[in-house]
Amino acid sequence: MRNTIKLVGLFYFLFAVLPGSSQEESSSDETAAPAPIQKGFQVGLYVGSLFANKSTASLHDGYGVDFDGNRNSFENSYMYNKIVMQYGGGIAGQPDLIAQELNVMHGDWHFEESDMPQYMRYQPSFLLGLQTRYSVDSKNIILLNLNVSRLTANGSFTITTIPQYIPGQNAQTIREFRIKGLEQRLIFQLGYQHLFGKSDRVNFLLEGGVNVTLTKLDKNLIQINSLTIDLTSYYFIQGYPAYSVVRRVGAGFGAFTGLGVNFNASEKAIIQLVYNPTYEGINVGSNTQLRWQHSVGLRAYYKL
Repeated sequence: MRNTIKLVGLFYFLFAVLPGSSQEESSSDETAAPAPIQKGFQVGLYVGSLFANKSTASLHDGYGVDFDGNRNSFENSYMYNKIVMQYGGGIAGQPDLIAQELNVMHGDWHFEESDMPQYMRYQPSFLLGLQTRYSVDSKNIILLNLNVSRLTANGSFTITTIPQYIPGQNAQTIREFRIKGLEQRLIFQLGYQHLFGKSDRVNFLLEGGVNVTLTKLDKNLIQINSLTIDLTSYYFIQGYPAYSVVRRVGAGFGAFTGLGVNFNASEKAIIQLVYNPTYEGINVGSNTQLRWQHSVGLRAYYKL
């Protein structure tokens, strides 16, 4: 959120300070403003923040998906296999590490479907990219962008414990713990941009085009006191079927649009502040519905 505030502040700086300074320069020297780029290729970098739609955060809720991309049942879920079977002594001969962390006896804790994470949320993430464009003329541009982001989804789950027996009391305690999912996105954009206004220094911009997002579900981690468990790690115990993990990767299609401000810093350098909403599908598992995502950031171009 701090990054977003800084970007918005820079947006106002471009409008409030730069136009004023350009007017002062033009009053004293009409040739001070750089000539707009008329035609040719420019390459640049992008730095911004991605605000992902919360609906796809449920892909990190500890259930996981099968080989057909369908959500697992509770008994086949990543969390049940890890918490109850592997670490909870559910397999004969395995120690109950969960009971040790909870400081209770084996059998004095329960993890059921109602304890699974109910709400997962993405936190804002950095969005970095390589930007290329071809200026047809000083106002019309063809865009080709490649952006990458690593997202983190956070949530919580519970485990119910039965404290040591006290005469007349049999209270249960519900304890809450954290779950985290890590996700990678590679975003391709091909589109068109138009600059508005007669100024040779500052212009409004509007853009749009097609959007392709390649998504990979990377890791799923839970923390039970000092015990960190990677839900996506494989295990095999003699006499018990191997616990398998399907690492899902998918490509989703959609469209992007954008609006912002273009600043011609020199005859070869351009800076843009852009807000980009995208309407796209994150095609991982059975969750393929089109959703709105949002990003805001800075582009810096240099003419070759």
